[in-house]
Amino acid sequence: MNQKSITFALFGVIALPIAAFADTPDMEEIVVTATRMPQALNKSIADTTVLNEQDIKNSGAPDMATLLRSVPGLEVVQNGGMGSTAGIYLRGTSSTQVLVLLDGVRIDSATTGSTALEHLMLDSIDRIEIVRGNVSSLYGSEAIGGVIQLFTKQGHGAPAMNVSAGVGNQGTQRMSAGLSGAVNDTAFSVNAGRDKTDGVSAMNPLLMPNANPNNNGYDNTTLDAQIKQTINADHALTASVYSTRGNISFDNAYGLPTDINNMIETIDKYALTSDDQLNAIWHSQLRIAQGLDNSLAYTNGVQTSRYQTRNNQAAWQNNVKIADGQQLTMSVENLNQAVTSSTVFTQTSRNVNSFLGGYVGEYGVQQVQLNMRQDRYSDFGIANTGLLGYGLSFSDSWRATASISNAFKAPTFDDMYWPLAFGYQGNPNLKPERSVNREAGLHYAANGQRVDAVYFDNRINDLIELNAAYTTVTNISQARITGQELNYSGEFGDTHLRASATFQNPRDAITGQALPRRAKEFGNLGVSHDFNVLNLGAEVRYSGARQDVDSNGNTVSLSAYQLLNLTARYQIDKHLNVLGSIGNLFNRNYSEVYGYNTLGRTLFVGLNYQQ
Repeated sequence: MNQKSITFALFGVIALPIAAFADTPDMEEIVVTATRMPQALNKSIADTTVLNEQDIKNSGAPDMATLLRSVPGLEVVQNGGMGSTAGIYLRGTSSTQVLVLLDGVRIDSATTGSTALEHLMLDSIDRIEIVRGNVSSLYGSEAIGGVIQLFTKQGHGAPAMNVSAGVGNQGTQRMSAGLSGAVNDTAFSVNAGRDKTDGVSAMNPLLMPNANPNNNGYDNTTLDAQIKQTINADHALTASVYSTRGNISFDNAYGLPTDINNMIETIDKYALTSDDQLNAIWHSQLRIAQGLDNSLAYTNGVQTSRYQTRNNQAAWQNNVKIADGQQLTMSVENLNQAVTSSTVFTQTSRNVNSFLGGYVGEYGVQQVQLNMRQDRYSDFGIANTGLLGYGLSFSDSWRATASISNAFKAPTFDDMYWPLAFGYQGNPNLKPERSVNREAGLHYAANGQRVDAVYFDNRINDLIELNAAYTTVTNISQARITGQELNYSGEFGDTHLRASATFQNPRDAITGQALPRRAKEFGNLGVSHDFNVLNLGAEVRYSGARQDVDSNGNTVSLSAYQLLNLTARYQIDKHLNVLGSIGNLFNRNYSEVYGYNTLGRTLFVGLNYQQ
């Protein structure tokens, strides 16, 4: 069957159960990332996925990289096991073209241009919103492929504690504890976690002879705390801190087989936020925050590199309700990025001033979204972005959407300010990468059933690549990513079903060559069932063949693979439950990156207590 036949066949299979349900509106779930204003998920024009606290618990995933593998349209590849570098490809765009926010705060590296998702554990995370499609008009640089926003846990209700602990194969140990709640006008949440594993050898020595064949372990400690003081019904102050420290052992294909390499990476977030309802229609939020990414690399106990990014951020956002179903948002932001490192960059800081405005309106069965943003960079100039979206509800349950938007990605400090060394130097004259995205979708939502079918066409210009002589980088490449996504989630009594499939063609727009490490088709099918106090779940994950390059720069093909993962949760009483999971049940041997191993079969059992 060709791609089009598979697409229509799968959509037909997904849509069949819908006929058994009447066209009644689904319960509204509120999201904020798609518009930067509270909005019902079934009214969002942007293609959005939400993972709530229960979804995260039921997944059995220990970390963000594992959890995101089941998100529609999103691929995750790692250079080895847990804690190793995780590359994310959202609708075929790369890690540097996807913006990751933690409670609205940037925590990315200004040198690599990406966020170290592999070090973000799930014990502190309450909710995740993933917006596919470029939204630079809302968030600025990096949002060519979309935005992943993580929300940490908040305190509410009577103070209560939670504790969890578990063990697994490969020397895996996990422990976490937390206390949260509210006392009078003060709400608080404190969480701490520790994860440790012996892992597997990151590299395959048959393909990378200089790699050390020993196991590459990982150790992570995470702490987060948040306190919210309600001054009165209209005003509140929130202070939060988040810190995660990961120590990963890794292999070097160009070192010695006896080398011991490890990297310690710390990600921190500090924020102070004032929420103020200034009158019946005007809500103001003022945030001052800092996001830090600090990495230290060692070989045989000797430090070989040090890189730190400081993202100092200030934002004042105002949401105004101008009529029933109509809202405006206006924001002024400042971002100062500073780099300190063992490499002496030719410039170590940049300043960005940003202005944005947005409108969301409902006119009966029609929805409209309009966003415009300007980012003024101190080093390369101005970037203007915009988005126009339209939705049409042609029944209580069926809706069509369409949008066009443009986005950009600022050059990194590595790209622009790397000093002359070994015949290579950064290029201070680089322009930002820019893209234009068009998409159209058909959506159904009613009685716990949701179906989304989306077509997208993302054209990216001025891609930053090495020049032919490998002496610097220039804006020489173009890419085009077209594709279709089919997503379904639904409930049939005590049975919960979800399915997604992505068919895409990420390619060099000039040569037609496929972009590396992206599959042309991938997806998953998950089902779980509640047997009173027992929940059993299974997930089948599939990825098609991908292209990569070997250590000599030659193009190689990575084979398609299928994995079966199982989960089980048994509720002993209302406070205590046992969780078990088996990843890659049949111990499939597959590769996500050429020369690197994957974990094989993983086993885990844990005990969770919630007061």
